[in-house]
Amino acid sequence: MIHARRICVTAVAVLAALAGSPGLAQAEQPYTSEPSSTTDDNPLPPGWRIDGEGGARELVWRTPKAVPMGDARVEFRTGDRLLGAPKPARDGRTFRLALGGTRTEQLTDLQVTAAGRRLDAAADDTHGSGPRVARMPAQAPANGVDPGRPGPYRTVTGEYDLDPVRLPGFDTPVEMTAEVVAPKGATGSRPLALFLHGRHGTCYKPGSEDDVTGDWPCADGYKPIPSHLGYLRDQRLLASQGYVTVSISANGINAQDWEAEDAGAQARSSLVRQHLARWADWTARRSSAPAVVREAPEADLSRVLLVGHSRGGEGVNRAAMDSLYPPPAAEDGYRGPVRWKVRGTVLIGPTVFGQNPVADVPSVTLLPGCDGDVSDLQGENFVDGTRGISRGAALHSAVYMVGANHNYFNSEWTPGEAVAPAGDDFWTDPEEEPDPVCAPGAATRLTAAQQHKAGATYIAAAARLFVAGDDRVRPLLDGSGRRAPSADPARVLTHAVGGRRSGGFLPDGGAKVTGARLCSAIDPDPAVACLDPETPGSSPHFAWWETEQETGRSAVDLKWSAPGTAARITPAEPLSLRGSQKLALRLFVPPNTTGTEFDVSVTDSSNRRVTLGSVRVDGLPGSASTASYWAQELRVPLSAATRAGLDLRHVESLELTPRSQSGRAWLMDAWGWAPGTSAVEAAALPRVDVGRTLVKEGDSGTRTYRVPVEISGHGSGQVRVYVLDPDSGRTESRLVTVRPGSDAIDVPVEVKGDTAYGYDVEHDIAVKAVHHAVVGKHRGGLTVENDDPEPVITLSPVTDRVTEGETLTWRLSVDAPVAVDIWQPVRVLPVAEGAELSTKDVDPQWLMDWSGGVPDPERPLSDADLWVWLHIPPGSTGVDFVVPVVRDQVAEPTESMRLALTDDNAEPLPDEPVLTGTVLDTP
Repeated sequence: MIHARRICVTAVAVLAALAGSPGLAQAEQPYTSEPSSTTDDNPLPPGWRIDGEGGARELVWRTPKAVPMGDARVEFRTGDRLLGAPKPARDGRTFRLALGGTRTEQLTDLQVTAAGRRLDAAADDTHGSGPRVARMPAQAPANGVDPGRPGPYRTVTGEYDLDPVRLPGFDTPVEMTAEVVAPKGATGSRPLALFLHGRHGTCYKPGSEDDVTGDWPCADGYKPIPSHLGYLRDQRLLASQGYVTVSISANGINAQDWEAEDAGAQARSSLVRQHLARWADWTARRSSAPAVVREAPEADLSRVLLVGHSRGGEGVNRAAMDSLYPPPAAEDGYRGPVRWKVRGTVLIGPTVFGQNPVADVPSVTLLPGCDGDVSDLQGENFVDGTRGISRGAALHSAVYMVGANHNYFNSEWTPGEAVAPAGDDFWTDPEEEPDPVCAPGAATRLTAAQQHKAGATYIAAAARLFVAGDDRVRPLLDGSGRRAPSADPARVLTHAVGGRRSGGFLPDGGAKVTGARLCSAIDPDPAVACLDPETPGSSPHFAWWETEQETGRSAVDLKWSAPGTAARITPAEPLSLRGSQKLALRLFVPPNTTGTEFDVSVTDSSNRRVTLGSVRVDGLPGSASTASYWAQELRVPLSAATRAGLDLRHVESLELTPRSQSGRAWLMDAWGWAPGTSAVEAAALPRVDVGRTLVKEGDSGTRTYRVPVEISGHGSGQVRVYVLDPDSGRTESRLVTVRPGSDAIDVPVEVKGDTAYGYDVEHDIAVKAVHHAVVGKHRGGLTVENDDPEPVITLSPVTDRVTEGETLTWRLSVDAPVAVDIWQPVRVLPVAEGAELSTKDVDPQWLMDWSGGVPDPERPLSDADLWVWLHIPPGSTGVDFVVPVVRDQVAEPTESMRLALTDDNAEPLPDEPVLTGTVLDTP
């Protein structure tokens, strides 16, 4: 007799058994178990099972090869539906996800992804992704000012190591260690640039080639991986130009962020602000500062630049948010005053799990074209996601760097430079054809040195624009098509929103489209989605979020087979382009295509139509493994409209007329553009944070609870609330107006008590800002915990002594009906004495169905891989395991087989009986 503490099965067996089962039996009747197999209707990858203890049922995936610890969040999905982010085991090969109320029959089309990249399958390029030889984009003209050139100052370098800090939700304190590089001999106070690395291994064993762990603190014989030292080149460049720089260590967060619902964004923000608070203290009391800080010029905390790599990018974005709009105190690891001002952020290959950028803090997002970690380039949302949120004055730039990978912006993640084991994150199977864009040695792929130099140049460009206020470097960042020679030979393309842009032809907000298709970034219907899921490669603009369908993320999909048919976009209200010099379009075409041309026209409210000019665009270098469907900024002057007397204060529509013979393109938006940089003042906005409440289901009655949501800040704004149904996986959304202190986001959850054993169920919501609001913790909900006792499972004989031609039968039983599926493995063991049944003594089809084997060569049944998962469906109390024995003409002694309950590793359970079945020869 055992308790059902091990409820597990391979996903293949689960789904095949469900497909083949005859339905639920009555509670008092045994259920006949059927063999597992995959079918053409239900092809599933190997390596899955369901496991768990009590109500904490888990979906488990195990891969033959370890998944390196990286920044992209590993996610389990069923098709387009996100199941959740699993917990990684220490071996890097096993991942576990609590299933809550997800039913077994819902686990179809299981996938493992990280930033949209399949981890359990190779990239599919069967549909072709264009020419195999990638074309290098043309080199842009040089900008007048090159921020990549070193400045006049020598530098001083040193470390500080303070007492660790405790952060909410983390058991182990987090280190306060940092590397300072500062200008030597600079006078006056100097701006501060703070760097935060991303999620990487935390400890390594010196002398080993691959012994890296995610532990913290490090075990004996291991040393910390100094990820924070990987930006020394960037720091030295900035310090030579007069900036005080500090790069902080976050290994303690990396080791624990799998426990955080927001993947550690709030913890990283807290750590950043803890360091800034220390710098504020040291500015006030220089004598209390560490030696290297005393050697450096005084830091001017009214001019702070935050630089974050990968999850560090999302972390510094949250720190900028928290500095303007304080988070809930219970969630925050820093509760002191804000004595600094963040002037801008640089986000390098960032994650943005919350899709919650800070609209009123200028930003530059570096998107590596060969990112093998955050491969969907989801950081594009730090640009796209700011549209319409606030005043639009802050410039948000995306910098697409062809041929750059994720890791090589950090020298401690770069092979040959790092003290710990390191590798190229854009990994390809040596047995597969090399990627034409990103394989080392490809014409479009950068070396580590080239990439790091280019990255340092664009970090310095952001510092010079946002902190120093030098508008001469803006053309490097805002889509003006200029290059910094210091970044050569890298090909870098940029686009932007905000700044001195006005108007805005946006596909969302009631725009009407004719001659083209208004499409949705995220939708399970290929006829609605902007990019067909079978398309090789992906678009950063359409990166997945939390739901299988989203409202308010649209684009205009143009497809034509002959030139001359115009696509017209008409916004809900006429737009003003007054004061603009040019119309700037963000538009992309399929990778590796060339020569796509459009005429661009506008019409005013008096129906005057003017063709402004034409644009030409080539696709980026791309493959099935890259996110190269990325919008380039194309501009046409408005001078023709002015000469024709068009009323630029009331522009009614925009037309794009293809001049190419055929093609495809997607328009993200179009804006009036003028040179210069706008002054930025953060608006007073309401902030939304979603919490989580745990409740017991109870034994009877119905109780109503509400998902905890805190609305703080000032003013009113709009957010979109997605309610995720735990049964179907579908979502419902609604637009909500929020005000501080209100209960505007009211999501009731009815909990029905019962005495039947079940699983924990999560009733979740996800929130995204729409207008005049910010969102901190974007996801949370109500978890209903099962509080009923686990069923007691027994294995007992039904007919365990038979003659050839009959069937051996055992029954797996539970002591009471349950509300969920029960899976329990049994295994055929060698007999202790006498003759054992062989593979030729049982029905050959039965043997094939249960073990995948055939009778020949004849072998004992215990050598036939008979480890069987038996399924007791909800409402049933048992299942029969039947072994059909064949009748033959061979005189044989009495034979037997032994059957035992096992754990999920096929080991017989201790203190449980091993049952024997006996077969007599035919008289």
